[in-house]
Amino acid sequence: MLTELKRPATLSSEKSKVFWGEIAPPDHLLQIYENDAEFLAALGKFVADGFRKNESVIVIGTAWHLNALEKQLSAFDTDVLRARNQYIPLDAEETLSKFMVEGWPNQQLFERCVTDVLRRASQNGRGVRAFGEMVALLWAQENHAATIQLEILWHQFQKKNAFSLFCAYPKNGFRENSLAGVQKICDAHSKMVPGSFAI
Repeated sequence: MLTELKRPATLSSEKSKVFWGEIAPPDHLLQIYENDAEFLAALGKFVADGFRKNESVIVIGTAWHLNALEKQLSAFDTDVLRARNQYIPLDAEETLSKFMVEGWPNQQLFERCVTDVLRRASQNGRGVRAFGEMVALLWAQENHAATIQLEILWHQFQKKNAFSLFCAYPKNGFRENSLAGVQKICDAHSKMVPGSFAI
């Protein structure tokens, strides 16, 4: 079961089963992961359970993670899912470039970009779940203020549009001097994925 979000100093590392099929709008999930294998396992479950519920899944990730995810989805005909906009994989850097202006996310451009993708995914009244790695890229660039702003933009957009959202950050990207920012990131999410690590 997903656990309620906790403060960075007390993030739980308990291993409990994640029922990805129970996710529903407007859940905004956060994972802070130790390694890629752990992250990809969680992402694979998030995506696969969306397909099993006949939802559309948007995945905005790095090229490496998109390729690795594709291998995990061998049980699904991803070509067919793409053709009917039920699976929409997007490159995170390319997507970021559509709304970043001088190192800062432009709200109007962001909403235009995400609205277009959400419209495609929600055809035929399907529910939508999305994963976004753009925030992790900004954080890795040490553009912490822009990261937090992007999380806020996602959260505000969710209030006006019904979809669930999953974000993930590698643990090694967090340092002692960034704990205040970590708290703001946690505050922008509704639930913590079990298996996330304390900072």
